[in-house]
Amino acid sequence: MQTIDKKKAATLIEQAETITFLTGAGVSTASGVPDYRSLSGLYQGVEQPEYLLSHSCMIEEPEKFYSFIQTLYHPKAKPNMIHLKMAELGRIKDTWVISQNIDGLHAAAGTKHLVNFHGDLYDCYCRKCGQNVSAKTYLLSDCHDRCGGQIRPNIVLYEEGLEERAIELSIEAVAKADLVVIVGTTFQVHPFCDLIHYAANTAKILVINQTAIQLNRDAYFFKQDAASVFETIL
Repeated sequence: MQTIDKKKAATLIEQAETITFLTGAGVSTASGVPDYRSLSGLYQGVEQPEYLLSHSCMIEEPEKFYSFIQTLYHPKAKPNMIHLKMAELGRIKDTWVISQNIDGLHAAAGTKHLVNFHGDLYDCYCRKCGQNVSAKTYLLSDCHDRCGGQIRPNIVLYEEGLEERAIELSIEAVAKADLVVIVGTTFQVHPFCDLIHYAANTAKILVINQTAIQLNRDAYFFKQDAASVFETIL
């Protein structure tokens, strides 16, 4: 992995014609949304966080599930420079954003081509009748007032499968890109991290991250906060 400076990272993005961004929790920390596994992350001090975010917990211990899910919401969070610049790039060139994040900030920034790989906290529905319910309503109660069914967010829980369409769109977006940019993620969660295998041999790979990641191919690496790169992009 070749370490580069901020100017080189920005130039790679500016000169690319077709870009696909693969984003993780690090993109949203500047908006006040904590990541999951760092010392200040959401999972810190929580017993069995994977269980609390599982299909089993939702069915067998709905109160415990609902209590934990509520901690994931940050309704006052706003898109930061990274979200906004990615959305802006999407208005002037062929740009896709494939995100592990479930916070809805890429959509709030106006991202044109977006795949929420693990779903969206702000897309809620009743499990009993299927009716869509606002996140605002869900945060007041997980019981649907019309039918008494359990409301849930449309996110991929542990023990649940990903949506096939999300996988298909993500693979297509990575395969056609001449630049794939990995931003703010440890890139260890499967199958999200496996998307890089679909990048063309001619595609350039740029990693913008606080820590290095493991890849099976050459890549450029800018080790710093991603916001410092995106604020310089024209």
